[in-house]
Amino acid sequence: MPTLDDILENVGEFDRFQKQTFFVLCLLSAAFTPVYVGVVFFGFIPEHRCFSPGVAELSQRCGWSLEEQLNRTVPEWGGHGASFGSRCRRYEVDWNATGVSCTDPLGSLVGNGSTVPLGPCQDGWVYDSPGTSLVTEFNLVCEDSWKLDLFQASVNAGFFIGSINIGYIADRFGRKFCLLNTILANVVCGILLVFVPTYLWIVILRFLQGLVSKGCWTAGYILVTEVVGPKYRRTVGILYQTAFSVGLLVFDAIAYAIPHWRWLQLTVTLPSCFFLLYYWCLPESPRWLISQGKNDKAMKIVSHMAKKNQKKMPSHFQEIKFEEEDGGKQSPSLIDLVRTPQMRKNTLILMYNWFTSSVLYQGLIMHMGIAAGNMYLDFLYSALVEFPAAFIIIVTIDRIGRRYPWAAANLVAGAACLVTALIPEDIHWLKVIAACIGRMGITMAFEMVCFVNTELYPTYIRNLGVMVCSSLCDVGGVIVPFIVYRLVEVWHDLPLIVFAVLGLIAGGLVLLLPETKGRVLPETVEDVENFHGQSAPKAKKIYLHVQTSEV
Repeated sequence: MPTLDDILENVGEFDRFQKQTFFVLCLLSAAFTPVYVGVVFFGFIPEHRCFSPGVAELSQRCGWSLEEQLNRTVPEWGGHGASFGSRCRRYEVDWNATGVSCTDPLGSLVGNGSTVPLGPCQDGWVYDSPGTSLVTEFNLVCEDSWKLDLFQASVNAGFFIGSINIGYIADRFGRKFCLLNTILANVVCGILLVFVPTYLWIVILRFLQGLVSKGCWTAGYILVTEVVGPKYRRTVGILYQTAFSVGLLVFDAIAYAIPHWRWLQLTVTLPSCFFLLYYWCLPESPRWLISQGKNDKAMKIVSHMAKKNQKKMPSHFQEIKFEEEDGGKQSPSLIDLVRTPQMRKNTLILMYNWFTSSVLYQGLIMHMGIAAGNMYLDFLYSALVEFPAAFIIIVTIDRIGRRYPWAAANLVAGAACLVTALIPEDIHWLKVIAACIGRMGITMAFEMVCFVNTELYPTYIRNLGVMVCSSLCDVGGVIVPFIVYRLVEVWHDLPLIVFAVLGLIAGGLVLLLPETKGRVLPETVEDVENFHGQSAPKAKKIYLHVQTSEV
């Protein structure tokens, strides 16, 4: 008997109905970027130094240039750029004293040959930036620099906790219900962030944003892959993630135009209010409805799909029915992810690949950005590299499949990290090329783990499975700053060795997963257990009851 995928072949696999759904969900994907990478602009750290009363007046009286002022009044400056001493310590002298020499101000204040005492920045800091950020508003530098890390960690903590909870809600109450409620919560938190006056409330609201926003993005991904036919499933999955890359470019441009973090936060949040209109223009997933035994509602959506696509619903397709031995609907459970051998293997390998993708993806950006130049250009380059990665995926997996390109992407990323670490520092251009190849490889791997994850779990637990596995991505996001910034103190390229090991192992593990190219999405755990090694599904659990008239 025909499956739901067979129905889509009759009413349209990717026609007007699916394209409309895909477009509106891509807008949601692009809008996720300020939450995921917003810290780059909301918390940018401009060059700074201690504010010392009287220095500006002395500089004006002596006719110093800015460089002369810095050399004579800031510790450890010396024309070699900023250091901890120049940013976080100041000379403990009275710059307002009378008789201060313009040629040797320190000597005239403490005497030649004397050691000038240093102290903390008791009167605040001077920031060399035309805009504002969390750092400049709350002075998150020097001894308080860890508070910026906490700001970003709170988002990842929200991602981690919300991955499981929001995933359960989407599988229990539906994709559309989950989307609308998380959109509303994200908008409310985003607007409140603009107006709260204290750092503590900003961290709390940022955590709440993380709690709902990633679950919203993933629920949208699940929905868009469940309403299209199997021939288009991988393409819309990749393009949904590419919409996130487009969002990176748009966010970069907006941040360049609006260098004040509160106005930037308001600008990127207000458009999300229009996503509440999805109540009227987004369908519920017919696959989810069938898995919950709501066959009549699923049939209405399929009929509307046929009408929208200007296709005629075959008269003998009377009813969709989900047949089970117990005759009841299936409820998602965490135990189901590891209950059977194939499910357990899939879950563990996917969790490791989510973790590795996050560590390498974010880690390479951090490692290349240690000596960053123009913030907006660096962000632009890191966004542009994602587009050719998506193109390579679309070209290769349609001909080769999922497993081998995915494994190759991980292996290339790991090998490129190793090569980058071994190239001498004086051949900088070659190190940059190797690092970009590694970034390309891990971007491909990151995109592939997302849509392959959806293809390896049955419908009733698919959203929960993606959420649980992708929670390891958030664990990686918490750990990777320590891998990068602590290991570079031992050896600058030591983090790359760690990335190489993680990537090579991930590539080998991917080869243990079943191929999902052109396969019908599994509907039950039994389908998953019979998945490996079969060219076609052995059992199909979503049937059409065909009613024929007697002649």
